[in-house]
Amino acid sequence: MQGEVSAGRPTYGRRETPSAVTVARAAGVSAAAVSYVMNGKAGVSTETRAHILSVAKQLGYGQNLSQVAQFQRTRVIGLVFPNIINPMLPRWGQGIITAAAAADYEVYLATTQDDPEALAKVTASFASHKVDGVIVAAALRKDATALRTLRNSKIPFVYLSRRSKFVDGDFVGIDDLAAGAQMMEHVLSHGYTDIATVVGPRFSTASFARERGFVQAAAAAGVEIPEQRKISTHLNNDGGRRGAEKLFTSGDPPRAIVCGSDEIAIGVMEYAVDHGIRVPEDVAVTGFDGLPHSMSGLIRMTTMVQPQLEMATEAFAMLLKRMQTPSKTYQTLLCAHRLHVGRTCGCSA
Repeated sequence: MQGEVSAGRPTYGRRETPSAVTVARAAGVSAAAVSYVMNGKAGVSTETRAHILSVAKQLGYGQNLSQVAQFQRTRVIGLVFPNIINPMLPRWGQGIITAAAAADYEVYLATTQDDPEALAKVTASFASHKVDGVIVAAALRKDATALRTLRNSKIPFVYLSRRSKFVDGDFVGIDDLAAGAQMMEHVLSHGYTDIATVVGPRFSTASFARERGFVQAAAAAGVEIPEQRKISTHLNNDGGRRGAEKLFTSGDPPRAIVCGSDEIAIGVMEYAVDHGIRVPEDVAVTGFDGLPHSMSGLIRMTTMVQPQLEMATEAFAMLLKRMQTPSKTYQTLLCAHRLHVGRTCGCSA
């Protein structure tokens, strides 16, 4: 069989793979733009990227698996929240969206209402749409099914604030156990011994660890918190109201309530105001998150501050690293927390 001749060697009918320059000429763009697209880098608009990929496919550019993978990049990541009611979550969301936009990525947001079936549907949808990666701030402590959908689809993901015990992955958060202990130690410094805790759902590793930190620090100081005073509720002010109602109608109300989120604490204080209970004169209340309105001059809440923008930015940076360089080893990044002393604990700040 006689083939074509190129550079003195027979090719036997093989089709030459077009170069990036050939694709650039056919698409009417620069070779640099083609290089950016084929290497998954920013610097090219979504429309131009789609045009270059279309022309490249028509020309048969890149037949090996690594190049095909580049064609399949969507420049979209998924973001999973339990809800968008808690103001902490939109603040993370805005930080992630800003960081993603700077790297030429779009963000699809989904909420689960902390329903494991909803989380499974969300991850299946992200997998079917071939998103490039996912940031999960709605992981359930004992759930693995939904996250394995992403892992089996080779979609990298990063846990933000809470994670599953059964599926390893990159994580960005704070040391919730240590932060919880620090908050309780501050409350104990006021001399309170009749203490209750109100935290978010215990299927959240963050809420679970904060409660452990509260209880362990109290126990270390010789203060026992009875089971009926350890309340788990929704992560919003309605959850705080429900927790406060249970505590204040028990016949033995606590002198201090240590909460696992600012929104829960605000709900507790709303209930107190509605029922003529003074904060902090009758009951001390502390929060956790460090939301701006909680620390404002209007509320002046004592709270544990999470570095919200830093956490969001680091979560996207970690995901971007995984999308560019897949790995089976995972990283944990604990951002620094700090105690903000207001007046709701009894301090004169």
